Amino acid sequence: MDVRGKLFVVTGAGNGIGREVVLHLLGAGASVAGVDLSVDALAATAALAGAGNRYTQHGVDIVDRAAVAALPDAVAEAHGRPADGILNVAGVIQKFLKIIDLPYEEIEKVMNVNFWGVVNMCKAFLPVLVTRPEAAILNVSSMGGFAPVPGQAAYGASKAAVMLLTEALYAELLDTNVAVTVIFPGAIGTDIAAHSGVTIDGADAAASTHKMTTAVRAAEVIVEALEKGSFRATIGSDAATMDRLSRLNPRMATRLIAKQMGDLLG
Repeated sequence: MDVRGKLFVVTGAGNGIGREVVLHLLGAGASVAGVDLSVDALAATAALAGAGNRYTQHGVDIVDRAAVAALPDAVAEAHGRPADGILNVAGVIQKFLKIIDLPYEEIEKVMNVNFWGVVNMCKAFLPVLVTRPEAAILNVSSMGGFAPVPGQAAYGASKAAVMLLTEALYAELLDTNVAVTVIFPGAIGTDIAAHSGVTIDGADAAASTHKMTTAVRAAEVIVEALEKGSFRATIGSDAATMDRLSRLNPRMATRLIAKQMGDLLG
């Protein structure tokens, strides 16, 4: 897909990977409708974008099904045309706790944002996308969706659900003009913990020993996958390595991740 001249809806546009995806798409000549829970964060993205009427802001909670259902019309009205694609980037992590200690409310929050938010967006925009000459759905899963991280079981489950949902959408849309892509980021240098309301003990020390990919590089990979119509893509050498290992020896991959991430779980 040539993104130039196309209109994309990006969730999580107010910070981190989502913001960088917005900026990258705008730089490539696309128009973007940025979606985020925080209106202030969207305004900060707008200030960085400087793209005039090619960027619009939509303060929407993707967990709010009714609000998301109204988005396709709102986006079309703001841009004078329907959307050509959606990029579901928004996501939160859980508190670093074992399932035995993790409150149900925390599990529900993570599933609502990471899984139901993606479902809401796909359900709302699919009727529009299947009518477009060329369209795309890109959903961001996680390395944690195929390589389980102790202390992030609910998060991993939500991202595994995104993976299977996306792959099923790919199969269901084979005979349409809608390309479907799933992305698996590894460790990315963003403020996702703070935006998730999570404090991670030892995070600074962990960051010094665990290699992280920048949000800018993550956005480059995402937009490149969108342009190529890729079925799937990993971000970072950690995600690529664990993707291969988890296929060859799932038990070894699980034990390796458990050992590496033990410093965060405590």
